[in-house]
Amino acid sequence: MSLLRPSRPRGGRWPVSVAWLALALLVLAALLMAAAGPAYRLGLLPLGDAFGLLRYGAYAAAGAAGVGLIALVVATFCRRLRAALAGGLVIVAVAGMMTVPWVHWQRAQQAPPIHDITTDTEDPPAFEALADAREAAPNAVDYPGETVARQQREAYPDIQPIDLDISRDSALSVAEAAALDLGWELVSVTDGRIEATDTTTWFGFKDDVVIRLTETDDGVRVDVRSASRMGRGDVGANAARIRKYRVALERRVRR
Repeated sequence: MSLLRPSRPRGGRWPVSVAWLALALLVLAALLMAAAGPAYRLGLLPLGDAFGLLRYGAYAAAGAAGVGLIALVVATFCRRLRAALAGGLVIVAVAGMMTVPWVHWQRAQQAPPIHDITTDTEDPPAFEALADAREAAPNAVDYPGETVARQQREAYPDIQPIDLDISRDSALSVAEAAALDLGWELVSVTDGRIEATDTTTWFGFKDDVVIRLTETDDGVRVDVRSASRMGRGDVGANAARIRKYRVALERRVRR
């Protein structure tokens, strides 16, 4: 009576080891990229080093995708279904992980290198309550001028004043409520003026907003200015913020 030895899986442990390496690189990439923002917000790393974590995370993600592809090919050839599936899932996960940075990069290529956006480029609302905070930041308090205004008009022609057919008091009320709806931190609310700060979720960058209400023959004109405290370009963030505020404001008026 002869004993039959179980056949050794094709490729030995090589396909499984490569798949595990791809998974390990994927986890490393996720940890590096996820930690970059909180590390900066908590003061554990300066901004340059935090961006370095993002860069290293991207390198690890690229490595994970490459190793995942090798695992997929080798495991498929060796008929190791689980290892092949793991390699394929790593590739899909890397693609999903890199989608947001890719879209952000694409927007950066299309957006002008400006960071101060307003609905009134001729007489932009001025920061008063937030002047000291902006003085301590890299970007200027005063509006940059016609050069920036021209770039804004070309890139964001839809950023225009908001006209409301309601009283001034009602306009101030809904303007304040709309700012709160968006999660902004109100710094000052006075007669016809609101100043607020919007803090980004991941890195905690602070962008400032000033809202000015002016009575007109037909109601109230609302002008908004949104400006980043740091960074030469905002990748369209301030224009997007004004658009969201317009939607929130008009929604409040309709209630």
